[in-house]
Amino acid sequence: MYIRIIHGPNLNLLGKREPEHYGVHTLDDINRALALRAQELDVSIDCYQSNHEGDLVDALHKAAEDDADGIIINPAAYTHTSVALRDAVAAIQVPVVEVHLSNIHARETFRHHSYLAPVTIAQICGFGAHGYIIALEGLVQHLQSR
Repeated sequence: MYIRIIHGPNLNLLGKREPEHYGVHTLDDINRALALRAQELDVSIDCYQSNHEGDLVDALHKAAEDDADGIIINPAAYTHTSVALRDAVAAIQVPVVEVHLSNIHARETFRHHSYLAPVTIAQICGFGAHGYIIALEGLVQHLQSR
């Protein structure tokens, strides 16, 4: 089983940027934890990060072209603004889980809406870095039950 992990804008600053919202773990910490859990689950993962919307769209397309079984994406700020990412998720026919470090529904009003949520199989938010592990385990379980 192959799962693509896609990290959106500003996540390269994790550990430094607003730790009260996003925690103290760096993106490398999260990727390492995902790699360890993926190994335990006998799953292959690939992690990618970009600050550019079009690159994230391309990463979604590439995951489908590479026959990814599933995708975990933290679209970050693009969650609330990107119809392009929403359309890419809808177009690729690959199960996608949306993940957020903070509880977007308990923050500023503009963060409450996700363009991607209606076209994903699940949304995980509010569990910090552990949310990625929850997303991985849930996606693997979903894929195994199909």
